[in-house]
Amino acid sequence: MISETDIIKILRETDALMKGHFILSSGLHSAEYLQCSKLTMYPKKLEILCKSLTEKIENKYKNIDMIASPALGGIIVGYEVSRCLNIPNVFVERVNQIFELRRNFSVKNKKILIVEDVITTGKSSLECAACLIDEGADVLGYSSIVDRSDGKSLIKNEIISLIKFDIPCYDPENLPEELKKIEPIKPGSRAAI
Repeated sequence: MISETDIIKILRETDALMKGHFILSSGLHSAEYLQCSKLTMYPKKLEILCKSLTEKIENKYKNIDMIASPALGGIIVGYEVSRCLNIPNVFVERVNQIFELRRNFSVKNKKILIVEDVITTGKSSLECAACLIDEGADVLGYSSIVDRSDGKSLIKNEIISLIKFDIPCYDPENLPEELKKIEPIKPGSRAAI
């Protein structure tokens, strides 16, 4: 199992862990941001993290039929975890802001683990789960490389993650003085500011 120090080192080396002033998809602001898509630029480093995440998943779940991920951020991580587990994977994608299972994927009667790169509020994971349940799947749980929910996720199940980050988030009307001095950016995949 990889150490927390080594996980942070990989995240910094790949610029997946950034410092600045960021607007999260939730609308909250933060002085640090996890852009795991930067991590996916380095397949061997991603493989190291996903193998370690897979070990944690295998300690918790013995009967997973399939991995599912919300597009776009979770797709590569979900694929890599499914490869390590040697099971199929699918993804859901947004159509008019609502997740749909497309491309003739079938999840009926499958026991599915949802895998993401980062879970903050859990909103995307829960929307993904609702879509899969509507398609007849049994969603077993949730997993991510990084859990930055600080225990405040909308997900009530345990989140299996490699590392937990407590990165403070702020309402736009209640920013610390140091963040007010930095022009905010919205680096995620949802609509630009």
